[in-house]
This record gives sequence, structure tokens and C-alpha cells, in this order.
Amino acid sequence: MGQKISFTSSDTKIASEALDRLSKLYGNCAIEDADVIVALGGDGFMLQTLHRTQDLSAPVYGMNRGTVGFLMNAYDEKKLLERLDKSIEEKLNPLKMEAVAADGSVKSALAINEVSLLRAGPQAARLSISVDGKIRMSELVSDGVLLSTPAGSTAYNYSAHGPILPIGSDVLALTALNAFRPRRWRGALLPKKSTVEVEVLEPEILFHLK
Repeated sequence: MGQKISFTSSDTKIASEALDRLSKLYGNCAIEDADVIVALGGDGFMLQTLHRTQDLSAPVYGMNRGTVGFLMNAYDEKKLLERLDKSIEEKLNPLKMEAVAADGSVKSALAINEVSLLRAGPQAARLSISVDGKIRMSELVSDGVLLSTPAGSTAYNYSAHGPILPIGSDVLALTALNAFRPRRWRGALLPKKSTVEVEVLEPEILFHLK
């Protein structure tokens, strides 16, 4: 791994102070010129940094200056260059989301953490879920549903009582949000290459998650 580092931090005091100290110790180049990007903050800031730098070739190395820190390495100002050289790169596979509205319009996006489908009004949503072309749940009555990557499993998915997935694992977490029927259904683990289709039974909107 290269030695040109670009440091970036969340706006918390502890992260900003770490940014100042590390910049003085190791320098801080422009993010476009970096061989490695060091993100200082928590898991939320790490995900923001991954989104912001997804078109750059430099890997992102996180150091925990936040709360959860599931995606982050321990914070240590000493021997950072040596730790970067010895670090093991993990590749993240974002979700491809395609939303098809009733009028035929289509919107697409990439998601590093999760794709969620939430009810828009006071009534619970009625959803049908298919995996790889097969209907797995004909009707889910809930506040919504989300599909999470391992990187996003400690965020919204975890708050919804979904499982924490190890980084690099080959599964996705499909998690119900306050399911009313089936009442005890929390979700499922799916292979990471699954194609998930969520149909809103009222009105007709299809969400294709890949």
C-alpha cells in the first residue's frame, strides 16, 4: 500500500482533533492524489466516506473516533505507515437498486449499506417478497423491509433487530421492520448474489434489489 495519505474526519471534536494531530505527523494530501484514505469517525462516517470516494482507486482505512466502530480499526497514532502496509484489503459489494413505478418510470442507485422500503402513510405496508424469481413471502404486513450488506449491518439493520454480519461474508440480511403479519418473522439471510424483488401490493410499485 502506498504512503501518500489523505485524512478525513467527521465533525465531532474527538475526530477533528485526531485529524489535526495525524496531519502534522504524516502530512495530508488531496484526496484525489492519495494512495490511501484514512477515515476518522464511526461507522456512519465510514459509510459516508465510501460513498464519497467510490469512484477513486484508493482504499479507505478507518480508525475509530466514533461510537460503534464495527467497520473501523482501533485508533493509534503510532506506526501508522507500518499498519497500513500490513493491512488486509476487504472488497465491498454494493447493492444495485432499481425502482419501477406504476407509471413505468425507473430509478436506479447503488447502496453500500442497505436499501430500505418504508411505508409512506399511517397504515402498514403490504408487501410481497420474491428471491431469484420465486415468491418466498406472498404477504408481509409491516412498516417496511430492508436488505443490508455486511458493511451496513450495524446501522439501520441492527436498529431493526437484524443480525450483524461479518465484513467479507457472502450473505445479505433481509430484515422486516415491525412486522405485523407474520408476527414473529424477523427476516432471513440470503446469498449475496441474490436478486430480491419487493412488490408493494397497494399501490403497484416494484423494487428490484440485486
